[in-house]
Amino acid sequence: MVAVRIIVNGKETPLAPAAPHTTVLDFLRDRGLTGTKEGCAEGECGACSVLVARPGVHKPTDWVAVNACLVPAAALDGQELITSEGLATAGRPGTAPTLHPVQEEMAVRGGSQCGYCTPGFVCSMAAEYYRPDRRAKAEPDPGGTTEHAARVDTADPARSHHRTDHEHGPNGFDLHALSGNLCRCTGYRPIRDAAFAVGTPSAEDPLGRRREQAPPAPVATEYVRDDSAFLRRDTLAETLRLLRERPEAVVVAGSTDWGVEVNIRSRRAGCVVAVDRLPELRELRAESGSMEIGAALTLTEIERRLDGGVPLLADLFPQFASRLIRNGATLGGNLGTGSPIGDSPPVLLALEASLVLADADGEREVPLADYFTGYRQSVRRPGELIRTVRIPLPLSPVTAFHKIAKRRFDDISSVAAAFAFDIEDGIVRKARIGLGGVAATPIRALATESALEGEPWTVRTVEAAAEVLRVEGTPMNDHRASADYRSAMLGQTLLKTYAQTTEAVSA
Repeated sequence: MVAVRIIVNGKETPLAPAAPHTTVLDFLRDRGLTGTKEGCAEGECGACSVLVARPGVHKPTDWVAVNACLVPAAALDGQELITSEGLATAGRPGTAPTLHPVQEEMAVRGGSQCGYCTPGFVCSMAAEYYRPDRRAKAEPDPGGTTEHAARVDTADPARSHHRTDHEHGPNGFDLHALSGNLCRCTGYRPIRDAAFAVGTPSAEDPLGRRREQAPPAPVATEYVRDDSAFLRRDTLAETLRLLRERPEAVVVAGSTDWGVEVNIRSRRAGCVVAVDRLPELRELRAESGSMEIGAALTLTEIERRLDGGVPLLADLFPQFASRLIRNGATLGGNLGTGSPIGDSPPVLLALEASLVLADADGEREVPLADYFTGYRQSVRRPGELIRTVRIPLPLSPVTAFHKIAKRRFDDISSVAAAFAFDIEDGIVRKARIGLGGVAATPIRALATESALEGEPWTVRTVEAAAEVLRVEGTPMNDHRASADYRSAMLGQTLLKTYAQTTEAVSA
């Protein structure tokens, strides 16, 4: 058994004697790296954010921000990790380290008061700072200061995007990169100012240069202590054989769900099996008649690799938790938990997706509409994994996704509805509607689909179908919403979809 080691701020650091359930957060703090803080212990506040080197979309390596409070430290065996302490570069002997550009901007623009949240902010900000496809405006912002304008990179105007609203800076910084970070005392304006003031990495920036080399390859891991184990195999076949031997094992990818169970409910597992780096679960390809999305690809990887190619998924991603969570969460994990309020099932139901399930005996394909059997229950058997999500092509051209929640972003839905329509010559030829939050499982709105198909895409048709949609499912009263509210919102989502798509359909 090879010792588990993590490269922390450039230095190999052994995991032992920590227990297999030890999180990256506790692992770091036990070694004196106390910049990484615990706030909520469930991935809501971002005080624990750190950077991990992961396979890149536009360069060999991306620096990805993740919640250290959720990830088992053993999951980073052989991987590279940077904390807030490691962002600053070492100065000459006898001199203080040089602040990283994002740390400097946070300091000079008053982005920190008590400072508790600041290390997490700077790590999330650094991930966006190093995003390879971040591009500044081609021209300085007329409303900006001379100092600000001087920081704008105009080296590649052809690839620059000019989006400058309250969520996107003239330097190309997307504030959604900070959507998983909370601050109680500073206020977000100076933090936003700091984010919009950072420039681009210099040619001498060591973390910038690091992006040009591949990240460490995944390694097989077998970490056993005190009758509990964290295991990772090299291939899917080996993993499936292991799951046949250990059917009680907890399977994790991004650990955004299991990490909460460990922290908040003090759950422990005798065996945890990691599948997040299995090559067979990380493929994304479009073939004749279908698209396959690997179950262990993170939502951020899917989003950036598809680049809007599946509009319904493009609508979903910004509303799925926060960027920090999407950097670790997977479709396989979201579907595997079987939650009736998971954000991806309604969208995938509307896309008529199916799941390829694999075990040691082979594979089978199950339509997602037949996958859920009860509250957090499915047809998936012990020892079986979701290998890929298969979406039929071509896609329906008229789509919409509506998530009803108390907050605009980073919240759990009360109701979620996804729509995919084929409308030809003003007639609804095909309608597919996926719903979440209105039954014990995610469901297809079959009665509403029937009420729409073959009918003209008109106000009268949609209003009648909205009445049908209001009584789909079995919504309940809970602390998020009443049953009556959920029913009313179902109808409104269809009316809103009609209002938003009528012009596009008529065109």
